[in-house]
Amino acid sequence: MTLEPQTRPAPRPHLRLRLWVRLLMAARPIEVELRRRLAREFGVTLPKFDVMAALARREAGMTMTDVSRLLMVSNGNVTGLIGRLVADGLVVRIANEKDRRATFVRLTSRGLRLFAAMADAHERWVNEILASFSDEQSEAMVGLLDDLRTGARVGERRR
Repeated sequence: MTLEPQTRPAPRPHLRLRLWVRLLMAARPIEVELRRRLAREFGVTLPKFDVMAALARREAGMTMTDVSRLLMVSNGNVTGLIGRLVADGLVVRIANEKDRRATFVRLTSRGLRLFAAMADAHERWVNEILASFSDEQSEAMVGLLDDLRTGARVGERRR
């Protein structure tokens, strides 16, 4: 039996687990602060903001299932969020003439205006929170996180 030379150094024990924990520790306080600001400034939860952001990208609307897939949450979660946004007058449900099982949803004009204001504030807040990072550092981290996302997807396919 011939042994192939090792092309990569052996992984250090727990290194990737430490990486995962650090990613969570870095993201969580930012998320908490953004949730706090959205609630204080606009009376909106982060999940509502996320749904509105998805719908703002497709002004013609999208199905509830598409919203669910895009946000990687269950249909039940999306149904509840959409129901609350409809009650708030920010989203409207539209019957799908081609498929009665599917319902389209889109932002109302009021929802579009509110989301535009929230998106501007959200970008400003993220810029404030991450102001200690230079453009070069930010670009480097974006590249590393893109690599991580791609690597994680490859790992999923191997299972």
